[in-house]
Amino acid sequence: MAGNSRRPGARRNPGSKKGPTKGSGGKGRKSLEGRGPTPPAEKRPNHKSYRGEGGSSSPSAPRRPATQDDRSAPRRSPTRRDDPDGPQTVLGRNPVVESLRAHSPAIALYIAQNIDVDDRVRESIRSASERGISVLEVPRGDIDRMADGAVHQGLALSVPAFDYLHPDDLLEEARQRAHLQKVEPLLVALDGVTDPRNLGAVLRSVAAFGAHGVLLPLRRSVGVTPVAWRTSAGAAARVPVGRATNLSRTLSAWLDDGLVAVGLDGGADADIDHLDDAAGPDAARGPLVLVVGSEGKGLSRLVRETCTASVSIPMAGEFESLNASVAAGVALAEIARRRRA
Repeated sequence: MAGNSRRPGARRNPGSKKGPTKGSGGKGRKSLEGRGPTPPAEKRPNHKSYRGEGGSSSPSAPRRPATQDDRSAPRRSPTRRDDPDGPQTVLGRNPVVESLRAHSPAIALYIAQNIDVDDRVRESIRSASERGISVLEVPRGDIDRMADGAVHQGLALSVPAFDYLHPDDLLEEARQRAHLQKVEPLLVALDGVTDPRNLGAVLRSVAAFGAHGVLLPLRRSVGVTPVAWRTSAGAAARVPVGRATNLSRTLSAWLDDGLVAVGLDGGADADIDHLDDAAGPDAARGPLVLVVGSEGKGLSRLVRETCTASVSIPMAGEFESLNASVAAGVALAEIARRRRA
């Protein structure tokens, strides 16, 4: 019968009967007292406004200096948005075929399914196959996501991070190219240009008018992004691009190396027609670096002071400035005309 069994656990021990108890005998009295009113935020150690003893009177005290443990902690790996100089995607049929013609490094060629195949697509497939580049036919939606809203015409080329040259290597490369053409080196330096379309258009003008390279500052400047690739129509694969940690210092070193630096400045007294008068005899035909500033601010003060001379582009009407890439194209065309003469 239930409850009469002698086996262990079948019977309840004396004093273990369930049910209401008589009380804690005063042992839980402290737990019933509570903790009193909530202290202010600046006195609660876990609150962001906590000041502590002798702390700052400001609600947001300065952060403590990083310790050795903080410096050795693993950092978050950069994402595509955090690292604009990482692997890039060249979009569009002309930029893709021009990149492959110039033997630029590439990882994979993506072709949208059921696209209208023309000569550029066939050449891209043939060039990629000959170079051992993976050719992948994917749904159009995949390329749409890669393009992030940009026009791609059903063709995309994945390329590794752009290989920027050191300023010294860029100058040496320009000299070698100029020696083969039996001319003096001609380079373009951009100061504060942040629009990738401007950079792409400058690269295109550099290739069209026989210049030998482009120099970019490391900070406050655009890099060779897919938009710049597309705007350059493949010229980014042919024109060497360098990056300088300090643009004015690099220009100063180039001046010591025999180059002449001419800045485009809308407020300059001399115009580009009098380039040789402003920068020296035969400056257009000699080793030259053309410095172009941003459309809004123009040349920075240090860069302007470093330049050998500053010239402007004469304009009719009430217009005071040109787009940076247009100004660079006009100046390069004038310099190329003088070199041909």
